[in-house]
Amino acid sequence: MMKYLLLALALCLPGFSSAAEPAPDASGPAVLIQTSEGDITLRLYPDKAPLTVANFLEYVDSGFYKGTIFHRVIPNFMIQGGGFLPDMTEKETREPIVNESKNRLHHIRGTVAMARTNDPDSATSQFFINQRSNLRLDWTPGQVGYTVFGEVIDGMDVVDYIASAPTGRAGRFTDVPVEPIVILDMVRKDLP
Repeated sequence: MMKYLLLALALCLPGFSSAAEPAPDASGPAVLIQTSEGDITLRLYPDKAPLTVANFLEYVDSGFYKGTIFHRVIPNFMIQGGGFLPDMTEKETREPIVNESKNRLHHIRGTVAMARTNDPDSATSQFFINQRSNLRLDWTPGQVGYTVFGEVIDGMDVVDYIASAPTGRAGRFTDVPVEPIVILDMVRKDLP
């Protein structure tokens, strides 16, 4: 009886995962997002979304994100960036990548995922950070989700602050911060 009680307790502990759903590799690469509102550090999961992480890191390493903005901010939902300049000019991107949303990662608060159009395989450079859990964005049978490929490990207070920014319309776009929230730089970061 005690053995079963201990097993049940272990299943409830944070960080425990079953063999069917292994946790992402916690030693994955990290990226520092330096914004006009503060820094956000991401840990990426190449073991769960290899194509997505490789794509994202190519954009990071090329300096693509420098000077882009968080162009879509919805409180209690998410903040989205990585494709537009402050004047709402869209940057030219590389070819889209294959959707990896079936990787069993969930859209919980602090996870980072790729933005896309209605075409599941249309993600390029734009990403979003979930300010709250948005499980309706997960892959489910009959519904292709949005690929989660990492999580915020430092700077959720910055994400929350950005999410509270006053927004309005800019041309055909809605939910655009009135004052641009700029990605000053995005670089790989060594973790202890």
